Amino acid sequence: MKQAWKVLGVFLAVTALVWANNASAADKSPIKGNIRIVIGSKSTGGDTYQNSSIVAQALAEKLGTNVKVDAVGASAAFKALEKVSSGNTLMIFHDQSYLGYLYGRKGYEDIFTEYTVGPTVAINPGNAYLAPKSSPYNSIADVIAGCGKGEKVRVAIQPGGVSEIGFSALKNAIKLTHPGKEGNLVAVNTGSQADKNQLLFDGQADVINGSVQANEQYSRLPAEDQKAMKFLWLTARQETITQANEQGMGETTRAMLLEFVSPNQSVTQDGKKDFTFDKEFFFLYNKDMSQEAVDYLDKALTEIFAEGKIQETQKKSFFIPNFKPSTEAQAYLMSKKDQYRVIIDAIK
Repeated sequence: MKQAWKVLGVFLAVTALVWANNASAADKSPIKGNIRIVIGSKSTGGDTYQNSSIVAQALAEKLGTNVKVDAVGASAAFKALEKVSSGNTLMIFHDQSYLGYLYGRKGYEDIFTEYTVGPTVAINPGNAYLAPKSSPYNSIADVIAGCGKGEKVRVAIQPGGVSEIGFSALKNAIKLTHPGKEGNLVAVNTGSQADKNQLLFDGQADVINGSVQANEQYSRLPAEDQKAMKFLWLTARQETITQANEQGMGETTRAMLLEFVSPNQSVTQDGKKDFTFDKEFFFLYNKDMSQEAVDYLDKALTEIFAEGKIQETQKKSFFIPNFKPSTEAQAYLMSKKDQYRVIIDAIK
C-alpha cells in the first residue's frame, strides 16, 4: 500500500512539473490563448484537413495550448485571417493560394503582398492524371502525340489552381512540340473529385485530374469495369516520390509510382527540362502579425521536425515531410509562383 502511494506521489509530482513547465512556456509565448487554424478547404476528409490536423496536434503538444483546425474553405479562411493579427488565427493551405491569383480566380489576392507566408510543412505527392483502362492513351506522351495529330482530348479539371496547373503545362508542351495544335487539349471544367470521376465513367472526359489517394482504388479494377482507370502521369518530382514509403499507396508501390513521373513520363516545360509540380502545404499569417510570433512558430516547428516523430506520421498518410522555416519558404514559394506564371502566361 505504501509503495502504491509512493508511485502516486511521484506521478503527481511529475504531472505538476509538466503543467508548470507548460504554464511557464505559455506565459512567455507571444501568442496568448488557443490557436485556430483555418484551412482553404471545406472538407474534413481531404488532404488539407488531414495534413493540417497532423501539424496542429504536434503544435498543441509543443506549445502547451489548444490548437483547433477549422475547415472553412478558401474565401472564409482568408477573411478570418485578415481579422486577427495576434497569431491566434493561422491558415494552412497549399499552392492553390497563389495559383488562384495567377489564374485570376475571384477571392484570391497575391499572398506575398497581402499576407505573411510562413513555413512549409509537407508535400502531397499524389497529384495525377488518369484515363480509362480501355483508353488508347497509355502514357502522357500518347496524349500529347494525339493532340498533335488532331485528336480532341477532353480533360476534366477543377479550374483555377492545383487541378489546372498540370493541364496548363500539358497545353504548353503541345504548343512547344506541335505548334498550333494546343487547342486540341480541351478543358472540361467541373468541381469535386467525384464530379471528375463521374465524367470519366460517363465517357464525357478522356482524361481527368485526380490523385493517388482518391483514384488508386479504381486502378485495381479489371479493364472491363466501367470505373477502371489507369495512371498516365504524376506531376511530382522523382525525388519527392522516392521519399515515400516503399509500399506506396494501396496496392500501388513506390516503384510503380515512379513509372509515372519525370523522366519516365515527359511533359516539357521549355524544350529543355520537364515540368514538375509538387502540391505543397504551408502556413499563411496575418500581415500584421508580429515578427516575434513568426519566430516563435518557426522555432516550435523547427524543434518538432528535428525530433522526427511528425515525419513518421506524415509518411503513413502518404505525405512527404518538407519543412522550411518562414524566410526560406517565402523565397522558395515565390520562385515556384514565378515559374508557373510563365507557363500560364504562355498559353493565354
